[in-house]
Amino acid sequence: MRKLLPLIGTPSQSHPGGRSAMTCRFRCGDACFHEVPNTSDNAYVGDVIAGAIGRRSVMRAAAVVTVAAAAGTAGVAGAPSAAAVPAEAAGGPGGAPGGKPGGKAARGLRYDSVAPNTADAVTVPDGYAQNVVIRWGEPILRGAPAFDPENQTAAAQAGQFGYNNDFLALLPLPGECDRQLLVANHEYTDEVLMFRGYDPANPTRGQVEVAWAAHGLAAVVVEEDRRTGRLTAVPRHHLNRRVTATTEFRLTGPAAGSDLLKTSADPTGRKVLGTLNNCSGGTTPWGTTLHGEENFNQYFAGGGRPTDKRYGIGTGATERKWERFDKRFDVAQEPNEVHRFGYVVEFDPYDPTSTPRKHTALGRFKHEAATVRLTEDGRPVVYSGDDERFDYFYKFVGSKRMKKGSSRAVREHNLSLLDEGTLYVARLTGDSPAIEIDGSGRLPADGEFDGSGVWIPIATATAEGAVSHVEGMSAEEVFVFTRLAGDKVGATKMDRPEDIQPSPVTGKVYVVLTNNGNRGVGANAKADEANPRNANKHGHILELTEGRNRPESTSFAWSLFLVAGDPDDPATYFAGFPKDDVSPISCPDNVAFDPHGNLWISTDGNQLGSHDGLFGVATRGSRRGELKQFLTVPTGAETCGPLVQDRRVLVAVQHPGEVDGATVDKPASTWPDGPGKIVRPAVVAVWRKDGRDIGV
Repeated sequence: MRKLLPLIGTPSQSHPGGRSAMTCRFRCGDACFHEVPNTSDNAYVGDVIAGAIGRRSVMRAAAVVTVAAAAGTAGVAGAPSAAAVPAEAAGGPGGAPGGKPGGKAARGLRYDSVAPNTADAVTVPDGYAQNVVIRWGEPILRGAPAFDPENQTAAAQAGQFGYNNDFLALLPLPGECDRQLLVANHEYTDEVLMFRGYDPANPTRGQVEVAWAAHGLAAVVVEEDRRTGRLTAVPRHHLNRRVTATTEFRLTGPAAGSDLLKTSADPTGRKVLGTLNNCSGGTTPWGTTLHGEENFNQYFAGGGRPTDKRYGIGTGATERKWERFDKRFDVAQEPNEVHRFGYVVEFDPYDPTSTPRKHTALGRFKHEAATVRLTEDGRPVVYSGDDERFDYFYKFVGSKRMKKGSSRAVREHNLSLLDEGTLYVARLTGDSPAIEIDGSGRLPADGEFDGSGVWIPIATATAEGAVSHVEGMSAEEVFVFTRLAGDKVGATKMDRPEDIQPSPVTGKVYVVLTNNGNRGVGANAKADEANPRNANKHGHILELTEGRNRPESTSFAWSLFLVAGDPDDPATYFAGFPKDDVSPISCPDNVAFDPHGNLWISTDGNQLGSHDGLFGVATRGSRRGELKQFLTVPTGAETCGPLVQDRRVLVAVQHPGEVDGATVDKPASTWPDGPGKIVRPAVVAVWRKDGRDIGV
């Protein structure tokens, strides 16, 4: 019998998902302690929008078409059945290996599992080494000073690595031996841990401006030491760059120039300052990176319209009080500024002079990530989850083909690929009688949670204009109020859809659902086959089969690949792999694939008594479902941005020491630099001491 550690902290300290109250305050604005934004029953929403934007009646152009139930039904009829999936790859017990497989772990996962622990350190398997690649505050631009926590300025921070690194990408640098280009998100700031003596009720302008500069993105060249595997930052390289909350961005796509996006500072509706709360992201086949603006709502005060409520924008003051220093963060004074956040950002790390773009064609919601693959004819398909209880996950299928080459004309063409295409939202249907889904996680009579699904089109953007597929909503309204479009067409309410990753080996798509303590509670939606546990505190992962080379398909089969929690809990499931031989896992968040096709899972808010960590799991073969913990992160931290190469694993250690009651003077962690030093988020590299590939 597996014995887990006692839960960390006391009930008063633990928020849903195991996070500290401090993390909930600064990362997502206490989202789990507010009313669930999605109270829809798929009722008519046209009047809600018209009242919210306080202007003309909702447009009902002739081009607008209804997404009728018949369209969805047609899609379901064409969906592949779970039975059609090869047994070796099927998601439920029917396709799982019988008994306990013999032999070694899957290639890429042959390491000794790290035991659950609460060490204030990054703990890695025996035989592996690690180093801190770069920390918050390290200078990366020419002229930037060394980090001085007691004398922080906005100008200094704008030239230094930002706070709370999340998504990571490593891109090649042709012609520069042993060097790569690291791109990182800087999701949010925790001023209590940044500034000594910080007063949350009365932040200073200087502190606010430092926080603006600590948000955003960073590009920094890194170099490998071949003798040791160590990876270090190269300061002041010409490609190093910082993007902050005050950097100029272009709004592109079908909503750009809309009345909904115009402000007093930007009457064109095409230019916006900054990006906020960038969580996970993705890389594109044409050499750029994508970054999802997630909990942007928490930065805006004074909301009161129905659309504000649907997006979780509060009526009172914000935690950081930015509205005191810039009116654009006050919805009462600048009602459209909030409509300019919540998009997927595209960043060209190879051009330090480029203006980053916000792609309105990918919709506006709390984007956890944006991952890309191509159709056979070279069109981009982008997956993204809306990280909110009972919200949806989406797919964008582009209509323009990627061009190969590096000329300016080719790069400009490829930067426009995400401005034209169709945006879809997912509806899932289980294949078991509803009476068999009782919210306990007990399997239905057919032995697995599975079914079919359809991608429902909600709007299409072309070079000539845009067309809505949602009755009562114009195209620009679909792209700006995307959540309402999902409500209208009857998308499936999910348990916090976060990262979505297609496998580069099998083409299957993995959808991460972190948790949802409100499932089945009160008037909230009850368990369904795709979200089978009420008060779901541990989360699960869906596996979609769209067809290996048909990501543009409008139908799919789905099954639950992993149901997280204590393996001794009968409600957990590991793709049929024997549960006495897997690591416990709770609250899956971001995922990545290794070169062997294994899925690597980082966690956020472990409720099983251990610190968060990184796990590898086989997705195919006789050991499909075997899950092994690779590392844990320090006290109060979350594991972010996992990136797995042949010989190296990178993780972003986010918000270390973010424990209730902690301050600069009373730190809860001494990571990464030891006692007497300020706690700093950082990027960590891990490699094998013998120089061989990871997990082989």
